[in-house]
Amino acid sequence: MRCRDGGAEGLEGVVHGAVEAGHDRPLATVFGGVEVSRLAYRHRGEKNLYPADAVLNLPTELYSHGLRRMAAVESTRGSFDEAVAAVERATGQHVPKRQVEGLAQRAAVDFEAFYEQAERARAGPDDVLVISADGKGIVMRPEALRPGTAKAAAESANKLAARLSKGEKRNRKRMAEVGAVYDVSPVPRRPEDIMGEKKVPTPVAKAKWLTASVVDDAKEVISAVFDEAERRDPAHERTWVALVDGARHQIDVMKKQAKKRGVELTVLCDFVHVLEYIWKAAWSFFDEGDPTAEAWVKEKATEVLRSRASVVAGSIRRKATCLGLSPSRRANADACAGYLIAKAKYLDYAGALAKGWPIATGIIEGAARYLVADRLDVTGARWGLEGAEAVLKLRSIRSNDDFPSYWAYHLAQERRRVHESRYAEGIIPRAA
Repeated sequence: MRCRDGGAEGLEGVVHGAVEAGHDRPLATVFGGVEVSRLAYRHRGEKNLYPADAVLNLPTELYSHGLRRMAAVESTRGSFDEAVAAVERATGQHVPKRQVEGLAQRAAVDFEAFYEQAERARAGPDDVLVISADGKGIVMRPEALRPGTAKAAAESANKLAARLSKGEKRNRKRMAEVGAVYDVSPVPRRPEDIMGEKKVPTPVAKAKWLTASVVDDAKEVISAVFDEAERRDPAHERTWVALVDGARHQIDVMKKQAKKRGVELTVLCDFVHVLEYIWKAAWSFFDEGDPTAEAWVKEKATEVLRSRASVVAGSIRRKATCLGLSPSRRANADACAGYLIAKAKYLDYAGALAKGWPIATGIIEGAARYLVADRLDVTGARWGLEGAEAVLKLRSIRSNDDFPSYWAYHLAQERRRVHESRYAEGIIPRAA
């Protein structure tokens, strides 16, 4: 051991002036296992400082940031077992499944902080700011369920020991909430354009941003969506449109957020959902496969697109009554009419089309499929909370095309957390 002029100054001004060689540590890298030799700066009663670790930005764990990055990417593509195999094929390193999952979790820790400081693409002066949200269930391990679901699961009995039967997943799922923010340049259309056979231009999403969480509930995710929207339009100068599937809770949360932030928000229900209701109503009046049903659906849908939802609802109910349909036969017709009346104030499609706004939730539904269903809602999968959350965050980052810039930010944050935080004023001495 020897003393070194200046030494390394730790927190609270404690100078680690004694230097000792021979402090080696193992590191598993994408090129194989290595031994890292470095000097230990010591002070009695204090933890050693290793400036070389800070200069190289080494993690505290065995696995390098290169392996962490590979584990993160591969964990978003397939199962953790597949990620283990992919890492071993590429590097020759066998990283156990539990460690791969842990690496993915550590890789995702800077998601919120990254997007708080990330630069946004500049929107056009007339571009509409669109927000949307949706939910998708994930089968979870018992300890990861929300209290109410866990109680219902504990009170139910499975038919089979090895797998869940039809209907049993209901009390085994936790809802993952998905949010989206994007810009669109207005493309005015007419109701006849939507239902016509001729294809017409439609608004195209730009600068799409996605987020998802199985830890946070709908209120928290929608709040994060509004945060992102405000980062794009802090002065609330643009037109804000919310596209929803019609869920009452979702609409209420969005309206409360808009009121809280002083945002003028127009809420529109997805037209595709409306069209599905009209098609179901058609089978109350027509035999399955009757070609005249298509013309009837087109007529009613076009009227809804003209913002005449209440009129269409009344005509559907009158038709069912005039035909003397039984309660069971007219059930879908009544459901359609009820939906149109209940959501009428969110079905001003004529105004939306004239202004060039989108009227369908394809972006958020596609996001829910990609972020959640394609990776987490697969046969046989049962998720822990931390692993599911990490995969959702990492898939969101990759879907946003932000992974390279996110990773650079993550490495800088790791340096700050792991190394700079141990030195006075975050100043790391040059390692010998």
